[in-house]
Amino acid sequence: MMTNQPFQAIQQIIQDRRTIKPPQMNGKLIPDSQVKELLALADWAPTHGYTEPWRFVVYAGEMVREFCASHAQLYRKETTPDKFQEMKFEKLLHMGDQASHVVVAYMRRGDLPKIPALEEIAATACAVQNLLLGATALGIASYWGSGGMAYHPAMKEMLELREEDMVLGILYLGYTDKEVPAGKRTVALEEKVRWM
Repeated sequence: MMTNQPFQAIQQIIQDRRTIKPPQMNGKLIPDSQVKELLALADWAPTHGYTEPWRFVVYAGEMVREFCASHAQLYRKETTPDKFQEMKFEKLLHMGDQASHVVVAYMRRGDLPKIPALEEIAATACAVQNLLLGATALGIASYWGSGGMAYHPAMKEMLELREEDMVLGILYLGYTDKEVPAGKRTVALEEKVRWM
């Protein structure tokens, strides 16, 4: 089977992308210019009706720690005492200690009501994937987190989002000295595809 170089290059990047948890990052800083390049890649996601619903809030430098502190405090404030876990609070507080940048990705609902919200969510997820693949190509470790208060209404309030907007996750970017784990899939592709 013949394949061309552009296909092989993108195939390699897609297959090499891995989730690297923030504590496995080494604290080395990514140049802001590279993060801007990743955001420019994100901007080329598919979009129905050119609504371009993806939005990103970028935290760099000391703002990374500030975001993590705010996230942890949000968890403390919004969690009833019987459900509050000090360990979870500490994890949120220190989640970005070794990360270079934290990026909150959210869907900003477009002004075309005929376009289903699901399509806006899917477009934003594609934008995130573009960013993650670009990070892989640049040797940047990434983690797409959805824990803590990511999906809680209080997070939307903290970010000054509208009710119809939706947070899709918190991206942690950095570098790692750890060996990147091998990839795996647990369900055979043949079980996921029906040819008609």
